[in-house]
Amino acid sequence: MTDALKGRRIAVVLFNLGGPDDQAAVKPFLFNLFNDPAIIGLPGLFRTPLARLISSRRETSAQANYALMGGGSPLLPETRKQAEALEAALGARLPGDEVKTFIAMRYWHPLTEETAADVAVFGPDEIVLLPLYPQFSTTTSESSLKRWNEVYAGSGVSRTVCCWAEAPGWIEAQAELIKGKLAEAGDKPVRVLFSAHGIPEMLVEKKGDPYQEQVERTCAAIAARAGVADWTICYQSRVGPMKWLGPSTVEAIEQAAKDGVGAVVAPIAFVSEHVETLVELDIEYGELAHGLGVSPYLRVPAVGVTAAFIEELAGAAVGALARTGVAPHGPGCRADWKACPRTCERRAA
Repeated sequence: MTDALKGRRIAVVLFNLGGPDDQAAVKPFLFNLFNDPAIIGLPGLFRTPLARLISSRRETSAQANYALMGGGSPLLPETRKQAEALEAALGARLPGDEVKTFIAMRYWHPLTEETAADVAVFGPDEIVLLPLYPQFSTTTSESSLKRWNEVYAGSGVSRTVCCWAEAPGWIEAQAELIKGKLAEAGDKPVRVLFSAHGIPEMLVEKKGDPYQEQVERTCAAIAARAGVADWTICYQSRVGPMKWLGPSTVEAIEQAAKDGVGAVVAPIAFVSEHVETLVELDIEYGELAHGLGVSPYLRVPAVGVTAAFIEELAGAAVGALARTGVAPHGPGCRADWKACPRTCERRAA
């Protein structure tokens, strides 16, 4: 076959945070997390020793949480399933091309630099950078993409999908899972609690992080699609003394108790099961709800490899191949946020 007849070699790189695969990996995972300047915005001279201190102090409690899941995080196995399903979907859409998916984790293996080396060996003509974070934040998507740009030195024309907070297939997958739990609740009055991972308020107010706006638009779209009238947005996983986005998921559960309704909790910033869903939502908040008399307390599963979600990711990747630069899959930000990568790209031009 001549070169003119050969298809493209396309690498689709999926970004996520990663998680420790066993008890010994918990401390170095925590160190990598807290040593990221996107998480602790101090100069390295101060940030690195602080990250060592925090990871040492939190090691035992974190190990206990991961022990509840068999010793390590299920995030990588879950992401591998998504990568395999996406590769199959893209193969069906692009039969003349060679498409390969890669996983780049920010804080544990396969680390971004390891994946960058693998992609370079693959020798792609085209690269699609696709974060598995629905909503863009400086703490997740920006950090992952920045690290990729620092370490990748291989071939290929790259383009980035910065967010997909209102992508139809993602909204449909969430809505169908929520409707399943509402059916399980039967005639009992329940409130849907859309629980997102929290971030400090100052990231929104001072750095112009678009995360909160995108979370709100995700939730409104899902509620409309699922036909949910009683719902609220809340934020989980707070750490440190700073003021975070609120209300917290704990506060939302307490309010449900006061209002005499049950809770259907939907994780809307996570696409895979991991410690924040399996331990924090299922066990810790489940015990809180039980103690407060919130019944039923039902948790919506992460979208995982649901067909509508995987097909939407495939659509995002194919759509990105038709352009260059950075763009959302779907509407993207409505406001002109300083940290929005599309805004930054326009300003740079």
